[in-house]
Amino acid sequence: MRVVTAVRTENGVDSLLWVTTVFVAGERVMTTADPRAVVADDSHFMRSVISDILEDGGIEVVAQARNGYEAVDAVAEHDPDVVTMDVEMPEMDGIEAVDRIMSEHPTPVLMLSAHTDENADVTFEALDKGAVDFFSKPGGEVSMEMSRLEDQLVEMVTSVAEVDPTDSTADESVETAAPSTRTYVENPTLLIGSSTGGPKMVERVMSELPLEADFRVLIVQHMPDGFTGRFAKRIDSRSDYEVSEASDGDRIGGGEALVAQGGKHMLVSNYRSGRLRVKLTEDPPVNSVRPAVDMTMNSAAEVITDPLVGVILTGMGEDGAAGIKAVKAVGGRTIAQDEETSAVFGMPKRAIETGYVDDVLPIDDIPEGILDTARAEVNP
Repeated sequence: MRVVTAVRTENGVDSLLWVTTVFVAGERVMTTADPRAVVADDSHFMRSVISDILEDGGIEVVAQARNGYEAVDAVAEHDPDVVTMDVEMPEMDGIEAVDRIMSEHPTPVLMLSAHTDENADVTFEALDKGAVDFFSKPGGEVSMEMSRLEDQLVEMVTSVAEVDPTDSTADESVETAAPSTRTYVENPTLLIGSSTGGPKMVERVMSELPLEADFRVLIVQHMPDGFTGRFAKRIDSRSDYEVSEASDGDRIGGGEALVAQGGKHMLVSNYRSGRLRVKLTEDPPVNSVRPAVDMTMNSAAEVITDPLVGVILTGMGEDGAAGIKAVKAVGGRTIAQDEETSAVFGMPKRAIETGYVDDVLPIDDIPEGILDTARAEVNP
C-alpha cells in the first residue's frame, strides 16, 4: 500500500513523495520513502530494462548513465539513494566510477556484473572500492533474461539503498591474525552465514581468526556460481586458513575452510576423527536461496559432535535463523552481527528474534567472540 505523506521540492518544483507501507498479517511493520536510483549501463537496452524493473518495483529512477563519467555526474546532481552500476563501460568503467563516487559523493552502489571469470575478479575489485554488493546478470552483459529475476533485483536494490555509505567498517583494511598463546577446545567447527554486504565482513572475520584455534570452517555466502571460487581465493589470500570452494565429497580438518559453491546447497554428510565431509546438492532453494545457510547449519548440527559456533553476518532475508536454532539446540554457541555494523540487518535480526543467539556483536568484536566461545567450552 502506498500513500502520499509529503511533498518534495526540487529546483523550485513540487512533486508528490510516495511512501511505501508494508503490512504483515494486517499489522504495519515498515514505512519508508521509495528509494531513488541512478541506473548506469552502456547498453541502452539494459538501461531501459533495469529502469522498467525498478520503476515497477516502486523505485524511482532519477537518471540513467551510459558510462562512469555520466554516473558520477548524475550522482552529484540528483543525490540518489542507490546506484546500479555496470562493470564494463566505455570512457570510465564501473570500478573507477565507484571509486570516484565514494570519494566525492558517497552513495550505496550495487554492481551489475555479467557471469564471467574476468567480471568476477573486477566485481570484487569494485567491492574493495566501496560498492556494497553485486547482482549477477543472467545471460551476459546484454541480458534478455533480467525479467525472470526482477523480484530479486528490486529486493536487493531496496536493501542496498538503506546502507550507510560512510560507514567506516566497510572501508577498513583487514590484517592477518597474530599468533597467540591461548588454549582452545579440540576440534571446533565454525559455521558462517551471510548475504548482502557479506563478502567484506567474511574476509574480515577470517583474516583475524588465528590458525592455532584450529577451526574447521564452513562459509555460506549468498553468491552465484562463478563468483564463489574467486571469493574463496580472496579469503585464502587474506587469512592463515587454507580456503577453497567446496566440491562434492570434500573433506576438511583443522585450519581448513570451505566456501559453499554458488547454486548448490552444502551439507555436512559425515564427521569422524575431527574431519568433516560435505556433499553438494541441487535441491530446491530454501528461503529463496541456494546455497542456504539453514541447510549447512542444520546438517552440521545433526552430524558434528564436537563444539560448534554459528555466526550470522549482514544480509537480507531470514536465512540462518532456523540454522542458529539447530546449532544452539545441540549445545553450540551462536553469534549475530549487530545492527549498527550490518549493511543490511535482515538475517541477523531474524536470528536474534529466535531467542537462540548468545551474543550480538559489532563486526570488530566477532572474531574475538568466536574465540571466546571456543575457550568457554574448555572452562564453562
